[in-house]
Amino acid sequence: MEERRKINRVKYPSNTVIVVCDTQEKIYCRTENVSPLGMGIRLPAGAPKIEGMDVIVVAETLIMYADVLREDPQDDGTTMIGVQARKFTPEVLQYLFDHVGD
Repeated sequence: MEERRKINRVKYPSNTVIVVCDTQEKIYCRTENVSPLGMGIRLPAGAPKIEGMDVIVVAETLIMYADVLREDPQDDGTTMIGVQARKFTPEVLQYLFDHVGD
């Protein structure tokens, strides 16, 4: 039986902060689109490589714990990344509660 439902991303332009879980480095960027399972995010030129890393994405009214699945360099020097949602762990939730407002 063929699955007929699709989960498409919708436009969601917003200012965004990515926190790299291993280093707690913050990257200020811009979300382009979202779905229930992932996001497309544009990193500024010169941003560090984060493919394969766990990140926390904070985009206005959304918070997502995610894996960075791919990085696609753009002609203007920025990089588009694709992230896939992960289930929050107790440790990640505790980090968020401890650092809200930092």
